[in-house]
Amino acid sequence: MTDLPERALDTSAEHPWPVRLLSSKIAAYVDRMSPVWVEGQVVQLNRRPGSGYCFLTLRDTDADASLPVSMLARVLEAPGDAVHEGAHVVVHAKPTFWTKRGTLQLQASAIRAVGVGELLARIEHLKRILAAEGLFDADRKVPLPFLPAVVGLVCGRESKAEHDVVVNAQARWPQVRFEIREVAVQGQGAVPQVTEAIAELDARPEVEVIVVARGGGAVEDLLPFSNETLVRAAAACRTPLVSAIGHETDCPLLDLVADYRASTPTDAAKRIVPDVREERQRLTQARTRLRGAVRSRLAHEGERLSALRSRPVLARPETMVEIRELELERLRAAGRRALDGALVRASGEVGRLAAQVRALSPAATLERGYAVVQGPGGGVVRAPDDVAPGDALRVRVAGGELSAEVTAPPRADARSDDVPGPRTKRKKTADRVEGSIA
Repeated sequence: MTDLPERALDTSAEHPWPVRLLSSKIAAYVDRMSPVWVEGQVVQLNRRPGSGYCFLTLRDTDADASLPVSMLARVLEAPGDAVHEGAHVVVHAKPTFWTKRGTLQLQASAIRAVGVGELLARIEHLKRILAAEGLFDADRKVPLPFLPAVVGLVCGRESKAEHDVVVNAQARWPQVRFEIREVAVQGQGAVPQVTEAIAELDARPEVEVIVVARGGGAVEDLLPFSNETLVRAAAACRTPLVSAIGHETDCPLLDLVADYRASTPTDAAKRIVPDVREERQRLTQARTRLRGAVRSRLAHEGERLSALRSRPVLARPETMVEIRELELERLRAAGRRALDGALVRASGEVGRLAAQVRALSPAATLERGYAVVQGPGGGVVRAPDDVAPGDALRVRVAGGELSAEVTAPPRADARSDDVPGPRTKRKKTADRVEGSIA
């Protein structure tokens, strides 16, 4: 049988499962089951002194069915004399299957007398109500202070829980102080006393964290810490609250509403204050890292400073002045050249404009042999009809002025192209005009 079927549905007479395979599959299936509360009657109780274990058979009260149960001796002793043969109990157990013997057995972690089941049901109902109100929500949890100077402690009178919290906390941080309120932690007076102690410590501003501690016990002993009044008082507490009730298997409602749930009073002591040795070691490590970081930074900056000092501009600072001086001299020479060029161009332009002015000047025209003739009224004679015979004229030439008199009537048929050149005009004018140089 090398190829065994994977599923039970695949088995057949030709392909069966061996007993060991069936036993292992049953064991694996049972092992996936969660712990469960089981109610029944105790029969065949066997304490087995010296072994540390106890065995009993749990029988159903309404049907012919039973299961073997094993547990540690301290689990059976927790309820005291309430558990005995014939007693009705509830057991918190994990089902296990023994493959060699093919038997199903319950491994119990807690056992309670009959009546506890009803109380647990009421607590579970209250738990659902408080959860619906959001009292167990994570966003309501307040972080614990790192190093509280004063710790409020609510515990039993001269209890081991008080000793565990105080001794372990002061061993970790000797300077921590405690405000201790010793109260009843079980029985009828537990709820009002614990509630009052929490409210009193919460009202004291110097108290930075409150610890409610008890060293475990039977479920009946822990019932006050699932009381609605006490749980709501803890939820209303403004100071961070630590619940250190019972052990890992115990979970009163105070654990759910507290800001931190410690498994034991010793665990609470470790949680509320840091270990002075660990903190000193961390401080030493931090100082070492800080010194290393400072040295590294100083070395880095020293290298940068050395690099800056080695640069030519810092090794010989006057180099910058010399470079700027050469640049300034270059710019000055360029400015002089630009100015000289501008002056030369401007001088040439002035000469050109002067030549144009001279060419357009009346004096230049007179230099070429022309004259300006003014009539008796001083106006310029532009046409023969502007004068009459006998009119005195003033003739301006390049060398000065002439006085002349009109002796002949004007010639109306004279044309501009008949005007003679300077020499001819001077000769004809001498024939008609008598005058002298003024």
